[in-house]
Amino acid sequence: MQALKTRFDYLFRSTRGLTLVAIAIVALVTAIWGTLSGPMVEWGIRDITVNLLNMDLVQVEREGRIIMLYHTIAMTIIAIEVYFMTEILPMKRHEQLIINATITVGYLTAVIFGLLFGYFGRNFVFHGLFLVGQSLVFFSGILLAVALWPWKKEYRLEKDSPYTHTKSGVNLERVAFFIMVVATLISATFGAVTGSYWGNGHETFLAEDLIRIPHKTVLQKAIIGHLHIMLTLIAVAITLIVGRWMKFQGTLQKIAMPLMIVGTIIITAGALSVVWVEWAHTTIYFGSVFVMLAALMYVIFSWNKLIKEGTADIDKPSFSQKIAALLRDPLKFGPGWQMVFMNFTVSGVGIFMAVKLDEIFRVWPHREERVTLSGHWHILAALIATIILLYYGDLSGLKGKVRKWYGWTIIIMSDLAFFSATIFSMKRLFVPESEQQSLVNTLMLLMDVGLALVLLALGIFMGWRLVDLFKKDGFWSKEFADERKINTQTEIEESKRKLEELQGTLEEESK
Repeated sequence: MQALKTRFDYLFRSTRGLTLVAIAIVALVTAIWGTLSGPMVEWGIRDITVNLLNMDLVQVEREGRIIMLYHTIAMTIIAIEVYFMTEILPMKRHEQLIINATITVGYLTAVIFGLLFGYFGRNFVFHGLFLVGQSLVFFSGILLAVALWPWKKEYRLEKDSPYTHTKSGVNLERVAFFIMVVATLISATFGAVTGSYWGNGHETFLAEDLIRIPHKTVLQKAIIGHLHIMLTLIAVAITLIVGRWMKFQGTLQKIAMPLMIVGTIIITAGALSVVWVEWAHTTIYFGSVFVMLAALMYVIFSWNKLIKEGTADIDKPSFSQKIAALLRDPLKFGPGWQMVFMNFTVSGVGIFMAVKLDEIFRVWPHREERVTLSGHWHILAALIATIILLYYGDLSGLKGKVRKWYGWTIIIMSDLAFFSATIFSMKRLFVPESEQQSLVNTLMLLMDVGLALVLLALGIFMGWRLVDLFKKDGFWSKEFADERKINTQTEIEESKRKLEELQGTLEEESK
């Protein structure tokens, strides 16, 4: 009984355990619900899943189901990023506990009852509980923003700190985290207000279905702005998180953090202003330049750091030795590479579409443009997921050949799938419709193989974590012990600081 209690405490009271549970849930949902789309329909696997789980799928409700599924996955990804932030950013112990507990109850409620409502009957009690879960996630965001308030005296940096800060010592990296959290709360509110009109002037739709409708309602524009900025802010969050992981500092960080702060504010304003102004996309592009430059600063810093660490024992390393040093650790090389690769499969495609919209893409059949836009943001979401997996692989202590196999499988296979998806979405540039089938078949095969191998790597990794959980002295026990030690030290320091404050107050009152 004690063994079960200890493992329960690890899974639901430690930051690493909570992250493991959330990743397991995303993996499970992806594995099961992934069988409902694409080639799985042609192979008959979709019918097996539907019949086995007794799902209630009505075609006219498809858009609503997809929206529920997207939101449940998004809630879980946000929870994972929040766990990362509460672990790596200084905050009071009780703040960490309350934030983690609130978002855990929130996202689990949203996932469970959102999927039950969307795929297993229309019990509106489930929908109400789904909204309760989302509300708790939102409240945890408010708590996180309060905990991250960067102008608190105890979080100010020394003048000689290598991390970028203002003259008064305010940590600009913490400001960037704070701005990102506040922007996310504003964007979530934007979506919630629009969602409150469901059935009262607002109907369910997928954004890609509206691309050629010239006149969109205010509520439709609000949803489009909401979904774009939320995904962007999730990307900003993971960029800041891996920067903290790699100890991003020095001159490049001094350039990057102001860019990230300003860029986040401009993109958020631009995405939400889609409702009111025609030039909103220009604002978004302008803000994106700042964010992308900040990410570039991180890439340069992290790759330079990997090269220096890998060639520290070589007096004059050659080019090939520098490349070998850069590539020796895929988990630390990968996040930067995925950010670079994203420019070819997401940012570059988006800019090209914007420039050539009327000249090329509006000449294509509607389905082709729809495929391109859907692939555009699916690739971005999946790239963020791969960075999370690489980061968590390092946190899980992967070493040696296992670390390399896990890292390179995720990087190479995901990039193969995303590159193939990009070519597939843009195929009309290369082949006419009458001659496309052989190219389509090849690209679909490459996409399926790439994604399948990424999921296989994730499945093996999660299987190892599951087996490890049953071991008395497994890696989980070391994680748990280390975290409890850190938390105890934090609480002791907080108690000392509080005691000093009380003593100071007492002395002041005794005068």
